[in-house]
Amino acid sequence: MKTITIFTPTYNRAYLLPRLYKSLRDQTNNDFLWLIIDDGSSDNTKELVAEWILENKIDIQYQYKENGGMHTGHNTAFMLINTEYSVCVDSDDFLLLDSIEKFISLIKKHKISEDKTLAGFIGLNITINGNVIGNKFPKDIMRSTYQNISYKHNAVGDKKIVFKSVNVKKLKPYPVFNTEKFVPLYFPIILDSEYEYLCFNTDFCIVEYQDDGSTINIFKQYIKNPQGFRFSRRIEMIHFKNFKNKLKSAIHLVSSNIILKEINLLKGSPNILLTILAIPFGIVWYFKIKLMVNSKRDISNYIK
Repeated sequence: MKTITIFTPTYNRAYLLPRLYKSLRDQTNNDFLWLIIDDGSSDNTKELVAEWILENKIDIQYQYKENGGMHTGHNTAFMLINTEYSVCVDSDDFLLLDSIEKFISLIKKHKISEDKTLAGFIGLNITINGNVIGNKFPKDIMRSTYQNISYKHNAVGDKKIVFKSVNVKKLKPYPVFNTEKFVPLYFPIILDSEYEYLCFNTDFCIVEYQDDGSTINIFKQYIKNPQGFRFSRRIEMIHFKNFKNKLKSAIHLVSSNIILKEINLLKGSPNILLTILAIPFGIVWYFKIKLMVNSKRDISNYIK
């Protein structure tokens, strides 16, 4: 059995997948399986993947499902994954040619499999130009909970998490809301209650945000998927340890209730007093969201 599953939820990204495939095909270490979760694509994704499977250059597993959004792709992936480690590499991202070799080396060198206090390990995402997205970790190697990476260590920006699969597979799947197709990914925050991560200032993945991607369109996602965001903010309020992050999540929860036209702005809150405090800020944030969506402004500076 392979050590790592690279899983890729994808929807109508046949025009981007060849770049990711090439980066996987040319890896210096092939101790991995590529699991492709096709989220109801209507393009030629299925045919393209079939060609790669016939090439037999790398191990590929293809799973088609009805369109449900990125988080449902994660649900399907974790039902299927059987390897010890797993990492999501989105369809618009790709790996450095030695990324798998780095993963295997770090696992062995730091005895990550033997350390039962670790949920996995985290490295850096970089741009095509080689710039680190956000900040590096304050130390080349450190231990941290997921939430403390940004709150305590100020290492903001997207990072790449390699999970111990068993830790994630035991969690309840992300919820599904019939009228929505996006729930922010909160599994790392839940795992904070039992585990930490080893963090490395090592380049793991190359990221290129697409114009149609969820990151660039985050403000539109707030409007289109308020139930998903409210649920995620509830989880954050339960699991965040510090007041600042709990309050921020409460503010978002209030704004989601306003988008949902809920008369009760406290609906879904696990902390009523904190959410009452957050109401005026949540109202302001709601209008900020509307302003950003209507103005179609560049949000690159808001990506954290």
